[in-house]
Amino acid sequence: MAIVGSGAVGLYYGGRLAAAGEDVRFLMRTDFESVSRKGLKIESVHGDCEIPKLNAYQTSAEIGPVDLVIVAWKATANDQLEFVLPPLLHANTQVLTLQNGLGNCEALAKIVKPENVLGGLCFVCINRVSPGLVKHTAGGLVSLGEWLPDHRGRVIELEKRFKAAGIHGVAVDNLQKSQWEKLVWNIPFNGYSVAEGGVTTDILLASLESENELRNLMREVIEAARALGFDLSDELIDFHINRTRPMGPYRTSSMIDFVEGREVEVQPIWDEPLRRAKQAGLAMPHLAKLLARIRDQVQRRAKQE
Repeated sequence: MAIVGSGAVGLYYGGRLAAAGEDVRFLMRTDFESVSRKGLKIESVHGDCEIPKLNAYQTSAEIGPVDLVIVAWKATANDQLEFVLPPLLHANTQVLTLQNGLGNCEALAKIVKPENVLGGLCFVCINRVSPGLVKHTAGGLVSLGEWLPDHRGRVIELEKRFKAAGIHGVAVDNLQKSQWEKLVWNIPFNGYSVAEGGVTTDILLASLESENELRNLMREVIEAARALGFDLSDELIDFHINRTRPMGPYRTSSMIDFVEGREVEVQPIWDEPLRRAKQAGLAMPHLAKLLARIRDQVQRRAKQE
């Protein structure tokens, strides 16, 4: 396996798989020197894990062809896929994206065989707090699905290997439905954490007015999914609100990107879902308003820099 994108997601899931004995190679740039010396440490609610010697590489050419590529970097780096992926591929290489939002499978299918594209949705609270150190505070579920379903049993095999590594991996029949289910949380919580200038989830839930805005947006996302043929339940609203409260002052991934000056994943998380809803004939006024606020915050920050 090769991990493309050795941030919090790539290091956590790749590290768990490596600790379980899988042959995992990490494509790593910024943290390469530090991790090569000190290895990887995961501090987790599911048990700590330490790998003194990580198989880290600075280029995909050094890694060479593998059986499975896990793409775990932010979707903002997808313009690099055409350069990074080819050295990792052989005729039957499977490529699994663990990225947020919509459009990532389509991006992969331009480079690899569409039937070899897989998708995973991570429901987890993890942060990379320093080079080689990942903190996992809650969750860990990965929903695994095929972009173009067939009968090769690939996601069942992945589920088995993830579970053997102590990861709650679950095979799903409908990947696109699962993508929208995750957007029910990602669009409001990641979105408002940026729109409000970089705030944690506890602040977003601190007032009834703010909570109602989150609920309105969740409801709108569910309606958009239904318009596209994915029957999402209204119960997801209470489920996501109730599971977020115990997280405390959780920093969403988009909030971290925003406050640390990195590019925010605007296109896949907010813009693309809005575009698809409009294409299906559904207006999303709450999302349109939120997207405008996010872009305004991003533009302000860019001017300050």
